[in-house]
Amino acid sequence: MDATIRRLALLGSTGSIGQNTLDVIAGFADRFIVHALCAGDNIAKLAEQVERWRPKLAVVRTSQGADQLRKLLTDRGVAPLPEIAHGEAGLLAAVAAPTDLVVAATVGVAALGAIAAALAGGRTVALANKEALVVAGELLLGIARQSGAQLLPIDSEHSAIHQCLRGSRPGEVARLILTASGGPFLRYSVEQLATVTPDQARRHPTWNMGSRISLDSATLMNKGFEVIEACHLFSVAESQVAVLVHPQSIVHSMVEFSDGSTLAQLGTADMRTPIQYALTYPDRLPSNRKRLNLEEMSRLDFELPDHGRFPCLGLARQALQAGGGAPAALNAADEVAVAAFLQGRIPFTRIAGVVDETLSQIGAPPIASIEAVLEADARARRVAQSLL
Repeated sequence: MDATIRRLALLGSTGSIGQNTLDVIAGFADRFIVHALCAGDNIAKLAEQVERWRPKLAVVRTSQGADQLRKLLTDRGVAPLPEIAHGEAGLLAAVAAPTDLVVAATVGVAALGAIAAALAGGRTVALANKEALVVAGELLLGIARQSGAQLLPIDSEHSAIHQCLRGSRPGEVARLILTASGGPFLRYSVEQLATVTPDQARRHPTWNMGSRISLDSATLMNKGFEVIEACHLFSVAESQVAVLVHPQSIVHSMVEFSDGSTLAQLGTADMRTPIQYALTYPDRLPSNRKRLNLEEMSRLDFELPDHGRFPCLGLARQALQAGGGAPAALNAADEVAVAAFLQGRIPFTRIAGVVDETLSQIGAPPIASIEAVLEADARARRVAQSLL
């Protein structure tokens, strides 16, 4: 096989990032072989993907899902059937040899062990899973350094920073500037925020995303997670990561250098662009996606976030400063609180309170292993549930 062809394992193939990844790969059939497709419970969508891409391995969450997938593929006349696995063992099989590129597009901490295993095995990991670096950034980066594995960001903001840093030297960076759209409630008062509905919160002004990430964008917790990720990915202090609200979502992020120069990465709101950049790095290959027309832009606005109305951003910074298991508790409590809001059990403005109170109770327990991360995660979930 040509050494330039990469065998890819896609964790989270049926989600929006997973589907966009496959769309990107379709344009580079001479560069990629889809070796493994991994999904949760969307068995019907996975069956379609398996029929199209013919991976050697397909992974689902449960044994019942594996049986369902096997039947669907048989009914579709797919032959030969791929190996079908489930759960943690399936994910670990997906990231093992002969896979050499792993795209981590899952949601939550379910794939944390598989991501760690991929890095330990020296695989290149293209990361779209926010939770991994938030809850276990130091551990994962340590594993990558030891094995020589490469970790590439897919998030548009971190991809932008990665691009702006190309060619720079250590010590030249003054600060990183993450941009945020501000979400659907940028101009809402505290009184208005108290009455917003889940449907309103899901309507992100720029991106089409899943429920949780849409809610996290609405509270600015998502931007807090990105601050944590940036510190790990680019080896900078929390004080070196700034956030600016940029409603147009044209400037995806910026880097300010020690000489006062600032580089920005601009582009249309299309996740396939940062996905392609990660998959083909260090090459920058042509695409037929929509180009950015600067002449059509009348203005680019920037403003500081309002921490009073959106306290989650500050809570994320506090968790990062505390270290240890605090970021894992932050993520777990947020997930519980967001789910409660979507279920109508708490108002939008209570999300930050649940997270804050959970952090106060959990503190910053030491984290020396993936198991310790998962233990902190589980404990924080129990505390957060008790606060609802």
